[in-house]
Amino acid sequence: MIRRTGRGILAAACRAGRTLRILGQAVLLVPGGLLRPRSARSIVEQMYFCGVKALGVTTVVGLFTGMILALQGGIELKKVGQAGTIGIVVAASMCREMGPMLTAIIVTAMVGSTIAAEIGTMKVSEEIDALEVMSIDPVRMLVMPRLVAMVLMTFALTAWVDLVGIGGGGLVAYTQLGVPFHRYFDTVRTTLEGRTFLGLLPKNVYTGLVKALVFGGLISTVACAQGLMAGGGALGVGRAVRRTVVVSILLILIFGYMMTSFFYR
Repeated sequence: MIRRTGRGILAAACRAGRTLRILGQAVLLVPGGLLRPRSARSIVEQMYFCGVKALGVTTVVGLFTGMILALQGGIELKKVGQAGTIGIVVAASMCREMGPMLTAIIVTAMVGSTIAAEIGTMKVSEEIDALEVMSIDPVRMLVMPRLVAMVLMTFALTAWVDLVGIGGGGLVAYTQLGVPFHRYFDTVRTTLEGRTFLGLLPKNVYTGLVKALVFGGLISTVACAQGLMAGGGALGVGRAVRRTVVVSILLILIFGYMMTSFFYR
């Protein structure tokens, strides 16, 4: 049992090291990739895949998340005569935590798993080896465009989910709690005002967007690395997809807590 545990720890450490190495290589390739027409076109294609195709699901999830927050929080606030402050709960929850976290989880399930399966299939079918034989860097061709696209589109989707969630909360506040729209959005604006970043974004907004950038990088890196480390045929591809989803969600939760502690300590 001790031997198996040690082997598992060493294997996990090796996978983590290879993942960090892949991330470092991809980040170093970003400046040059943005200037190359072929890489830029690949980034745009991945942005469509990562963002546009996930827009419908994220919209529905964001809308109903805001509605649930407004309904559940409003029921309790109504008991103490403070239903009019429900905008504070919805705005703070969506922008700080729920928006970036739910977006990242959806992107993990929809996009991260697909990336791991795609690259893993290329790996087990020896297409990655063929690229290396032709002196084509798999990290430049496969990882870097997906990393850039995932970071940008997770950021954009999070901003959209925040807006949709706050709008859904306002709808429930008006129809279920009797809170006028103007009062609801006044409390939302008051909550989101305050110290700004470079005079542009309030703290409650930019903290969530920073989380989205980090989550996008985590998901794409884990998915690409697991795909590149896949082996053992179709079973190995399935394992790579499973590890991508599990590891990505765990990292989202861990880094989400760490960043919240950093910004609001």
